[in-house]
Amino acid sequence: MEQERQEILKGLLEVLRTVRTIDPAKLEGVTEETDFLTDLSTPSTELINIAAKVEHKFGIEFDDDDIDRMGSKVKDIIDLIIAVKKRGENS
Repeated sequence: MEQERQEILKGLLEVLRTVRTIDPAKLEGVTEETDFLTDLSTPSTELINIAAKVEHKFGIEFDDDDIDRMGSKVKDIIDLIIAVKKRGENS
């Protein structure tokens, strides 16, 4: 499980490096506790864009509810990616 989280974090960082509103220097040392809004100064409107890039990167699809419920920490999006992947395996 831990391995999967590390892989997702790595992929997530690749996505975040493509987001113009995030200062690349702030991506050094990102952990699951990193907050998009406070630590990375990500505009909340950008979270939708990030979610779309994450869907593409991981080959998953979030529901609107997923996006609405998503917290602003890195671990929240990792949890969500894992949940959506599981959902996909079960359908």
